[in-house]
Amino acid sequence: MTEEKRNDLKGTALSLKDLVAYQDGTVASRMLINKPVGTVTLFSFDEDEGLSEHTAPYDALVTILEGECEIWLSGKTHTMREGDTIIFPANAPHALSAVTRFKMMLTMIRA
Repeated sequence: MTEEKRNDLKGTALSLKDLVAYQDGTVASRMLINKPVGTVTLFSFDEDEGLSEHTAPYDALVTILEGECEIWLSGKTHTMREGDTIIFPANAPHALSAVTRFKMMLTMIRA
C-alpha cells in the first residue's frame, strides 16, 4: 500500500478485519502505518498457513481480529482467538499457525 493510500485511511472509522482479505493457500498483508519508530500491519492467514520460528529485534504487539491460531513464544504454546492480544518481547523466538482462517494486527515498535 502506498503512503498516499495509507493517508486516505486517516481520520476515518475503520473495521480493521475488513481491510485485509483472505487469499486461498497463502498469507496476505496490508501495512497501515510505516514510520521510522514502528509499523502497524494487518495480516490474513488461510487455514493451515503460518510463519516459521523467527525473532525480531523489537517488541511486537499482536491482536487477533478474527478466527483462531496457535502462537509459540519462547517455547510456550498459546491458543489465540478474536480479541486476544500477546506481546512478543524483542529477540524472543516465536512462530504461529492458523487453526482456522484468521486475521491479526501486528504493531512493531522500533524505538
